Amino acid sequence: MTSTTPENKSTVLEASLPSENTSRPTILVVDDSPANLTILSDVLKDQYRVRVANSGARALAAVKIAPRPDLILLDIMMPEMDGYAVMRALRADAETADIPVIFVTAMDTDTDEEFGLLLGAVDYVTKPIRPAILMARINTHISLSHVRRMQALGPLV
Repeated sequence: MTSTTPENKSTVLEASLPSENTSRPTILVVDDSPANLTILSDVLKDQYRVRVANSGARALAAVKIAPRPDLILLDIMMPEMDGYAVMRALRADAETADIPVIFVTAMDTDTDEEFGLLLGAVDYVTKPIRPAILMARINTHISLSHVRRMQALGPLV
């Protein structure tokens, strides 16, 4: 765990959580805005282990570092590598193709949302976020992902 803040451009950060919380699901938050990283981390930190990345390239590196994210919150509008490119890269890699991704973005047209979902996002949330709605969607997708993983293991006999 690092003690740096989103503002100092560290590659991957983990919110300060007590060590007993390591069994909590891990969410990777990807956004180029330090303010958005802080807001989302604050919303999530009581229920989830939170890691943040402030660029698309850093997000792709972060998914390879344990603990693997159980879900990714991904901004679309970022410099150098936008969220769509990150999503394509995640889906093209067998190791990350099954990680659920929720786009969290200011892009709010129906066309934007449809495109994000067609790329493989499990959900699409517009900014400004509504914490209760975001948490409900995250909880749903974490639960669905867990069920899919259990089904993939087959019957326990």
